[in-house]
Amino acid sequence: MKITVINGTEKHGITYRLKEIFLEQFKGKAEITEFYLPKDGPGFCIGCTQCFRDNQNLCKDAACVQKIEKALLEADLLVFTSPAYVFHTTGAMKALLDHFGYRWMPHRPAKEMFGKRAVIITQCLGAGASSTVKDIKDSLSWWGISYIKKCSFKLMSEIVWDNLPDKKRAQLTNCITSMARKFAAIDYSKPARTNLITKAKFYMVRALQTDLGKENPEYTDFKYWKANGWLYKTRPWKA
Repeated sequence: MKITVINGTEKHGITYRLKEIFLEQFKGKAEITEFYLPKDGPGFCIGCTQCFRDNQNLCKDAACVQKIEKALLEADLLVFTSPAYVFHTTGAMKALLDHFGYRWMPHRPAKEMFGKRAVIITQCLGAGASSTVKDIKDSLSWWGISYIKKCSFKLMSEIVWDNLPDKKRAQLTNCITSMARKFAAIDYSKPARTNLITKAKFYMVRALQTDLGKENPEYTDFKYWKANGWLYKTRPWKA
C-alpha cells in the first residue's frame, strides 16, 4: 500500500501532530511519501495557460509538479493537511492546487483519480475549518475523487500542542485515531466507488467536450477525452 501526504506547511504544529497520529496506524504497513509546502512545492502559477492549451510539461514548475503528481497517481490513499490561515488553506497549498488546474474534469482528469480515497486534516483557532476543507476538497472532487473524508478540529485559545489541556489532547487523539483505524481497515486492492455527483460532473463535461470537438477537432482537451474513449462507452471508473 502507498500513501502520499501533502503538508500545507513545514511547521511542526498541531496539524502536524494530528497527521502523525493518523499515520501511526499505517507505520510498517504502508510506503509513505510526504511533501512539505512550500519547500517541496512549486512557485506561484503565473497564468501562462500552457498546461490547458498545450502540454503541462511546458509549465515553468513542471519538474516539481510532475514529481508530486506521480506520487499522487501511484498512491492508494491521499492525505492533505493544512491549518486554517484566515479562513482558508495555506498559500502554499493553494499554489500547488492551482498547478493542477489542468487535471480538473473540464480539462484532462487522470483516470487513476476516480478510484482513489482521500482524507483532509485541518484545525483552526475558533473558525475557518469548513472553508479550509472546501479549498482542498474542491480540487480533489473535480479531479474525480469521490471518497473524501475530513478530520477538522476547532481550538479555542491555544495553538501549541503541549499547552493544550490534557482533556483536549485526548479528545483530538481519540477522534483522529478512530478515523485512521477506519482507513486502515479498507481493502485498497478494490477502488473506491464513484458516486453520482462525480458521474454527473463527468457526463456534463463529456457533453461539453463533444461540442468543443465539433468546433475544433484539434482542441487539446477534446483529443485527450477522445483518446481515452470517454466520448464513447469507456469510463474512468469500474462499473
